Amino acid sequence: MVRAIVGANWGDEGKGKITDMLGEKSDIIVRFQGGSNAGHTIINKYGKFALHLLPSGVFYDHTTSIIGNGVALNIPYLFNEIKGLTDRGVPMPKILVSDRAQIMMPYHILFDQYEEERLGKKSFGSTKSGIAPFYSDKYAKIGFQVSELFDDEVLEEKVERVCEQKNIMLKYMYNKEEINPKELLKTLHEYRDMVAPFVCDVGAFLHDAIKDGKNILLEGQLGSLKDPDFGIYPMVTSSSTLAAYGAIGAGIPPYEIKDIICVVKAYSSAVGAGEFVSEIFGDEADELRRRGGDGGEFGATTGRPRRMGWFDAVATRYGCRVQGATEVAFTVLDVLGYLKELPVCVGYEIDGVVTKDFPVTSKLRKAKPVYEVLPGWGTDIRGIKTYEELPENCRKYIEFVEKQIETPITMVSNGPSRSDIIYRK
Repeated sequence: MVRAIVGANWGDEGKGKITDMLGEKSDIIVRFQGGSNAGHTIINKYGKFALHLLPSGVFYDHTTSIIGNGVALNIPYLFNEIKGLTDRGVPMPKILVSDRAQIMMPYHILFDQYEEERLGKKSFGSTKSGIAPFYSDKYAKIGFQVSELFDDEVLEEKVERVCEQKNIMLKYMYNKEEINPKELLKTLHEYRDMVAPFVCDVGAFLHDAIKDGKNILLEGQLGSLKDPDFGIYPMVTSSSTLAAYGAIGAGIPPYEIKDIICVVKAYSSAVGAGEFVSEIFGDEADELRRRGGDGGEFGATTGRPRRMGWFDAVATRYGCRVQGATEVAFTVLDVLGYLKELPVCVGYEIDGVVTKDFPVTSKLRKAKPVYEVLPGWGTDIRGIKTYEELPENCRKYIEFVEKQIETPITMVSNGPSRSDIIYRK
């Protein structure tokens, strides 16, 4: 069986913990898009970890962790991440890398930085991890595929051709140092030696695994509202964050995906620029940020303070719909125990008209939140194991959200560790 786990909103919904938990019953976990520009925080018996490229199943002995063809593969970053685990006592995970994955090049990261510098105040709030230049090159057909590392003739010719093009931009657009083709080729040979033991025809591997009845989990990065087609364009990422893309980014038939778990946060948060209708500011935001997550709401990759907001039912219902969510995992509910009242954004007012539909970005800029206020439960819910034990107002909040987002909430996370989960029928 193939399941996908994806985010409903701007990312940072707590997918890492849920993936880690579901990984226990999975044979294979596949990262299908994105790169090291976002992370998942996981707390387990080995300690607290922030994963960026590796799938969240790397802590299990029985799982195979796969970097799919849709991923922006930063090879040295991947190997530093593996070393970061084994140095802390985690057994060496079983890892496969798709021979069709494309390689994040050192110049992608530089171009990302240079372009943000050039744009100044009009920048996209990039993590400067090279993601946009990487995917631009992939679709311009001047990217480097893992398989090409093992063909010297193809590699040398391509390095010369790509350097010629990139150096024109570096010299005349950014006024920066040009790339030395010989040095770049040497770097790519180093990458080849690093990745060689893990390279695999992942499509064929997964085809056989599905035939054998293996449990496969597709792990997405970021969330619906960062998708380049259905998100808050242009303040989006550069690869599709939707479960549907999981089939492409892993190399499996789309009809094999039987279950799509959408991770939804009990309040809203976002890293980076872009429209965020239910955003809150000042002391109110600082308090929620300080209490949020485990150790506060700061990006797992960048360390940037996250922008905070109340639960947005309009954005979340839309996010679940475009993902094709079959169920929802509701996270960080325990954080809200300090509040006497819980505002929920149930509509957007745009030009004097209230809508419950999530609009395109140009209309989203004009949107003002319409709130419905629910009573808080005023107590710590960590440690509670059954739904019936939760305070009445807490259950009412969950049930109100479930009705608003039109997707069943089957899991409720009420703490940072893997065991802090309540299952609902």
